[in-house]
Amino acid sequence: MIKGQFYRRDMFPMIFCPGCGIFTVLECLKEALSQASIDMEKVAFVSGIGCSSRAPGYIMADSLHTTHGRALAFATGLKLASPDLKVIVMSGDGDLAAIGGNHFIHSCRRNIDLLTICVNNFVYGMTGGQLSPTTPVGCVTATSPYGNEEHPFDLSALACAGGANFVARWTVRQRKELTDSMVRGVKKKGFSFVEVLSPCPTQLGRRNDMVEVKKNLDWLDSLTFSKDGFEFKDREIELLASGRIPTGVFCERDKAPYGEMSK
Repeated sequence: MIKGQFYRRDMFPMIFCPGCGIFTVLECLKEALSQASIDMEKVAFVSGIGCSSRAPGYIMADSLHTTHGRALAFATGLKLASPDLKVIVMSGDGDLAAIGGNHFIHSCRRNIDLLTICVNNFVYGMTGGQLSPTTPVGCVTATSPYGNEEHPFDLSALACAGGANFVARWTVRQRKELTDSMVRGVKKKGFSFVEVLSPCPTQLGRRNDMVEVKKNLDWLDSLTFSKDGFEFKDREIELLASGRIPTGVFCERDKAPYGEMSK
């Protein structure tokens, strides 16, 4: 069990919009840290800029709220300076995959001992609803008023290819699976990446006839298919190109993390 209080109650009510999936992510993380018997006195959170990057501010733990896209760079320095800390990064698709994209790739490559949770709502939520690197083809955003014509990044595929030790992706409706993956990720040595597909009724939803939360969640269900142990082979890549997104645990390795290679 987590000792003491998990949330900073004096910070309530939270700023997140009605229907946002970030509170679900926080509840799953709370349960995961409890199941993993993590000492909150030895946890540090790092985040960048965006809706999900505000989440650690509601947790009763030390945290760094850093600059846009640089959370993993700060987290790397923190982990190397204080290797006994359990460092958890919380980010969004815009923060992690756009300005922070290079840090993401090289954190996977180095296999830094971090747990990174990316709340992917397919849009820049806090800064105005602009197109993000994960926006599905055809979606209307503030900067793609006629529908997105760019192919999106598959962040979990990128993490696997980059060399992360643990990679999983779930929607906010898959709470048990999401919690289990957070437990596995926080226990795993090396770089762990847990992607969470989450609704954004305010920005993506209202521009795509999904302002009702249930519509947004049903759309996520229609977009995804559950395939634990999924491998990114040619046939599946063709499926991804058609707009379908697999959920599950995609890879689990035991490579030595950066900083322990010569030990």
